[in-house]
Amino acid sequence: MHPGAWWLWSLGLGTAATRTTNPLLLALLIATSAYVVATRRPDTPTARSYTAFVKLALAVLLIRLAFAVALGSPVPGTHVLATLPEVPLPDWAQGIRLGGRVTAEGLLFALYDGLRLATLLICVGAANALANPARLLKSLPGALYEMGVAVVVALTFAPNLILDVQRLRAARRLRGRPDKGIRGLLQVALPVLEGALERSVALAAAMDARGYGRTADVPAPVRRTTTALTLGGLLGVCAGTYGLLTAEGGTYGLPVLLAGLAAALAGLRLGGRRSLRTRYRPDRWDVRAWLVTGSGVAVAALLVLASAHDSEALNPGVVPLVAPALPLWPAAAVLLGLLPAFVAPDPSPDPTPTPDPKEPS
Repeated sequence: MHPGAWWLWSLGLGTAATRTTNPLLLALLIATSAYVVATRRPDTPTARSYTAFVKLALAVLLIRLAFAVALGSPVPGTHVLATLPEVPLPDWAQGIRLGGRVTAEGLLFALYDGLRLATLLICVGAANALANPARLLKSLPGALYEMGVAVVVALTFAPNLILDVQRLRAARRLRGRPDKGIRGLLQVALPVLEGALERSVALAAAMDARGYGRTADVPAPVRRTTTALTLGGLLGVCAGTYGLLTAEGGTYGLPVLLAGLAAALAGLRLGGRRSLRTRYRPDRWDVRAWLVTGSGVAVAALLVLASAHDSEALNPGVVPLVAPALPLWPAAAVLLGLLPAFVAPDPSPDPTPTPDPKEPS
């Protein structure tokens, strides 16, 4: 499977998560990504980072709830759960509160908001677990070679960080030292951060030493045309995106966005002439990659459409305090994200049959 397809699929799920605060839909998005990861995750060290992203998402959710308890919530509530001692603040800190009443409405609002961010992190973790960073870098357009070294450092930092944590914790257990709790975390944190960053930088340096950034001479008109197309395309993408997000720009947003994308792609195509690198066994974008990408894009598009037509179902209120309902057709749209679990290739290698010694060779 092309690694870009996995990233587009996960970004589609993440985009869908940003359009809703309904905890039932967010839980369905998490379950969808988890099932696809469980069925199509390869047996590689970088694929084990999904659990770490889930733990990070849980930590973000707990921190969001802790802030809601300590600093209060802008949501008015009548169901008081507890009353904490309130710290008096000076006049210049008006609008900030430390302690005070903790209401069920405020906690529920913080839970919905934190769960949305946690779902987005889990979707990004699914892309890290399913797509090989090295293969993704190999698939980048030639015009983005300057960005390649930074991409290697960024994409390999989290997997290397998790591998170093596992290695150092195992070494500390063998030596009879604590590997859990605050003490174990403090003694492991610095070597882990240093080792992960050194590995990523060493990989980037090896790529640079092998001529990854070597460029070819192109005529000056081609360079100027490439610059104009790329910058104009990016400006068009920004203007079109802004038009789609505002009510006033609904008429011009989509045409400007499409024109900007076309210009940016043309600029990248021309800029690729500067790159002299070749690809050994390039990943092909086949029908299965289109299906995986299409499932993620369909989930994002349908959730955006649902949020425009029925925002109350996708963003349930907390005042008055009522249980959220599961909207049926947005939930069915989320289930389209399960398509990669059935169309993507099985990552497990085929078992080699053992020859029967009794049969003649």
